[in-house]
Amino acid sequence: MASATDVSAPVKPKKTKKWIWIGAAAGVIVLLLLLRPHQAANTSNSAYQTQAVEVRSITNALSGSGTLLPANSYTVTTLVTGDVLEAGFEEGDVVEKDTVLYRIDSSDAESNIERAEIALHQAQRNYTNTAERQYIPASVSGIVQLIAVKEGDSIVPGQTIAVIRDNSVMTLKVPFAASDAASFFPGQAADITLDSTFETLSGTVQSVSSDSVAGPGNMPLRYVTVTVTSPGTLTDTQAATVSIGGRDCAANATFSYRAAATVTAESAGTVVSVEASEGAWVSNGQTLVTLGSNDLDDMVQSAAENVRSAELSLSATQKDLDNYTITSPIKGTIVEKKYKQGDTIEERGRMLCMIYDLEYLEMTLNVDELDIRSVAVGQHVTVTAEAVDGKVYDGVVTRVSVAGSTVNATTSYPVTVRIDETDGLLPGMNVDAEIVMSEAENVLSVPNEAVLRGNVVLITADSPSAANALDREAPSGYVYVNVVPGISSDDYTEIQSGLQDGDTVAYIPTSSGLNPWMQMMTGGRGDADGGAPR
Repeated sequence: MASATDVSAPVKPKKTKKWIWIGAAAGVIVLLLLLRPHQAANTSNSAYQTQAVEVRSITNALSGSGTLLPANSYTVTTLVTGDVLEAGFEEGDVVEKDTVLYRIDSSDAESNIERAEIALHQAQRNYTNTAERQYIPASVSGIVQLIAVKEGDSIVPGQTIAVIRDNSVMTLKVPFAASDAASFFPGQAADITLDSTFETLSGTVQSVSSDSVAGPGNMPLRYVTVTVTSPGTLTDTQAATVSIGGRDCAANATFSYRAAATVTAESAGTVVSVEASEGAWVSNGQTLVTLGSNDLDDMVQSAAENVRSAELSLSATQKDLDNYTITSPIKGTIVEKKYKQGDTIEERGRMLCMIYDLEYLEMTLNVDELDIRSVAVGQHVTVTAEAVDGKVYDGVVTRVSVAGSTVNATTSYPVTVRIDETDGLLPGMNVDAEIVMSEAENVLSVPNEAVLRGNVVLITADSPSAANALDREAPSGYVYVNVVPGISSDDYTEIQSGLQDGDTVAYIPTSSGLNPWMQMMTGGRGDADGGAPR
């Protein structure tokens, strides 16, 4: 039988003496077994107490005490310093998760973010400029006239890499008499005559200058720019004259390319690859040549690392800004408030407030090692508190820890109990709890002392179950019968079979409530597995 014990402070015989004691007890039991029939027959009937078999409900439970704790608690601290601009809550308020509790002056942090952003932009520009030194791009769109390097060449800053020209459209800027040019307009047709071959090409007026310049004999002139689609043979050395609306230009001029550039190296290095070929069309910005060198690679790597460092610094600074707005980490009740609006937080890590989640309460019971195997998650627990007179609360076992602690050779294990209905209870209150390990409703029962070793019960000879008496010497007026016991409480044992309503049992009362055979075996404790004495 498992007795109700104070599980917060388990008590049991010292282990160093346990086996000596059990050995001595076993010897005494053997002797008593040999003498019992004779002793029983000679025991005075006046030593027995009789009691009718009764129907009752039996509960096998462990009891103990503990202190109530909230379901969860959180101490809100600060990672920053500064003036409290907002603290719109008071002790006793219920706040939701992520509710803003405090806003702290963040002007310094905002300045730090701006500086970090500037540093990042500078690092990115430096990286772009450094990385571009590896790649020599076309500075204009056009046809590659010349590639001046090959793979493996070592080059120096300023060295010619390529020549690019766009001769798809050529331009010609020629002078006209100012009086003639005054009537010209963009888009007007123009006839272009080549000096060397006298070939005539069709062109278009692109622009007419608004200012006049003095020509030969102080003749006022205005320059007119015309364009012509190149047949592919025009160069910037070809000269030509222009006629517009029957009026001829005052002098010839040479053609200009729409775009032309000589691409040079800005950094020293070795040509790793040539990305364009002569005669090919390239776009502005397209890579012509890729360079490589230890120094250049180191510079690019260093610039990339500077960008990453600046990114991390900005991210950390932005996160630091978030710390100036402090929100509730849980839903709960404010139980303590340390800082209010207008206060100055002068040190990081200071406690700002305390929040309790009072959705339910918990307590911990320390259960003795002999009883812990009878405790399981989900078992019902009854809880009472001296501070709340006359009220019983329902609890449930939510955790049985296997991490025991040993004090004075006695090991106990923490058991967590949850109480959902908490009206009247507060964290910190001391409460008593009883863990119900097993229950039986409306069952036949007898006092614990009536169940003897071997599941034998002594009943009066006139009991209905006396018809099943054992062939065994018994005191005058009594007989022994076999029974099948069930669960036990502190005082009574369930009888599943062997007795019936109307039977009267006889037993010798003991101070502990246990039968003498079980007392001798357990030193006054009940059966560790919660069953009836055997």
